[in-house]
Amino acid sequence: MLGAAGCTDDAAEGDDEVGESSESTDTAGDTDETADTEESTDTGSVGACDEESFDALRTCVAAYSEAVADCYATTDAPCPDDDAATAAALDELELSVTAACTDGEFLGLSTDAVVGRLRNACESEASSMAWRTYGGPQGAVWPNAGGVDQQCLAAAHLATMDLVDESLFAAAACIEDDTCTAEVLDTLRADYLAAATADIEQACDDLADIAALEPAEYATRVAHQVDCLTAAGHPDTAKLGLDCGPDNVLFEATRGEWTQVELDPSSGAICGDGTNYAFQIHLAPEGQPLDRVLIALQGGGVCLFADDCAARLESSPGLFNALDDFPLGDGIGSLDPEVNPFAEWTIVYLPYCNQDVFAGGGVVEDFGELQLPRAGGVNLRASLRMIRDYLWRELDAAGDPGFRPDALVALFGGFSAGAYGTIYNYHWLLDELQWPRTIAFPDAGLALDNGTPVGVGALGVAKLPVWDTVKNLPSYCFTGDCAIGPVLSEALSPRLEQVPEQQMLILSNPKDNIQQGDAFFEDEADWINTMRQTYCDTKDLPGINYYFTSVSDESVHVISVVPELWTGEVDGETLRDFFVRAVEEPDTVVSRVEEADFVDAIPGVEPYPCEVAP
Repeated sequence: MLGAAGCTDDAAEGDDEVGESSESTDTAGDTDETADTEESTDTGSVGACDEESFDALRTCVAAYSEAVADCYATTDAPCPDDDAATAAALDELELSVTAACTDGEFLGLSTDAVVGRLRNACESEASSMAWRTYGGPQGAVWPNAGGVDQQCLAAAHLATMDLVDESLFAAAACIEDDTCTAEVLDTLRADYLAAATADIEQACDDLADIAALEPAEYATRVAHQVDCLTAAGHPDTAKLGLDCGPDNVLFEATRGEWTQVELDPSSGAICGDGTNYAFQIHLAPEGQPLDRVLIALQGGGVCLFADDCAARLESSPGLFNALDDFPLGDGIGSLDPEVNPFAEWTIVYLPYCNQDVFAGGGVVEDFGELQLPRAGGVNLRASLRMIRDYLWRELDAAGDPGFRPDALVALFGGFSAGAYGTIYNYHWLLDELQWPRTIAFPDAGLALDNGTPVGVGALGVAKLPVWDTVKNLPSYCFTGDCAIGPVLSEALSPRLEQVPEQQMLILSNPKDNIQQGDAFFEDEADWINTMRQTYCDTKDLPGINYYFTSVSDESVHVISVVPELWTGEVDGETLRDFFVRAVEEPDTVVSRVEEADFVDAIPGVEPYPCEVAP
């Protein structure tokens, strides 16, 4: 995970190559903007449709979760797609909502839209709880756990099922009670959370050794899901102070313009120099769908030890600050629809300012005189949650079908250090944010291991605990070797392709001296041969596809923002069309890799050990 992940100035930091400068700045939590939101929201009094829909959702989550737990207890495996009990939970929800609601009663949506919204909320939130526990949709943790550990996992899941049910019941009661306030509800829910955490600690104090999360973090994530369930299941939640949903919008932006959004430090977001984190967002122009989202992670290297971090902070202080970083403007970063098919999507640019490959869990690494915040993972996730809530509000206001995370399509990728960040956070968008139709594209950051004590694997073992990164890795791959790209690909692959878009597009040019150095490979031929072997070892994994350009006479670092590589062909397909295919015809994507002339051009390079194009 932790190669040097460097990036050239023109391809990563974005200081010299700017798509468009930011036209406005918004500070998260600005009271003027939230006032506008409140004025435009009029849900009226609580009615039978609202009450019945919310209760149906609560009942569905409980029944669906119980069915999943029973599948593991009785079959040692996830429920099959045609499982009768999970289907019955969803069908019962649909019957209840259809009986209680007429078109337009719930947020002005049709009854069909409300049913679809709540079915998705029930299935996705209950599934996310289970995936966190049992090891993704593939259930990878459960079969490898012994009897005692399985009892531990089952107890943890049960405790959080109770937490969800109690919390949703309390939220419903608070909505109906005119005297209830957010503070009253928060106090009650805090008691439920503390009780659930204590139950998990008593039954499963070594949960982190089995599924990556300490009991308190495990329960806290479920508590956040309660906020999202409440926001999805009831149209009148403004007074509850939820941390998820359309009443939690913390910024405003103008469509078709770049807006910089600065995060409040209370979110945990922070840069390496102690300044506030900020991201850039360019909402889709009027007339274009907001829920087509391109997310790009900036590159900019990594520092690992006191000497190199101090030297980098002194020589390149901009690498530790996000307030002056602006998006790239070429290739996939272009705002010209003639160049970039995704130019009229909602575009998000996440600056990189902690030198931790977007993996830091929100701790300060102690280097003596230098105290360096490692919060890259926190910055990324806090930003995307804010964007989720904004899109939620806007899409609900637009009418049918409202906000549907299962309909949103996202391209999630990054350059160099941002590519490392892509592979370390992709599972979170699928498992936790619940955007299933997300395609990942790590560009120039394969995270290959050189097999020495100074390599990605060894540094993963050393730095994962120090950066508090373990909790941010998937429950089905969180040991030190999961810092290695191909290892993580093998762990991720079984959970991919639930829907066709769910895949990784791994991009690189083989001759890439920066990426080679980042991963501590001294010999260029060794680097290229390792890349070739990795391709052959992993190319047939479901959901894993490659696009390697064939430039052998010069080093190229990051390919998707280089115009001639964006429109140049590899094995008969341009990189631009490769991306379009992944979005429009994902079932037809195949890797594009060529032998080219590397064997002749670079001494020591060997032919691919598997069949590739000439």
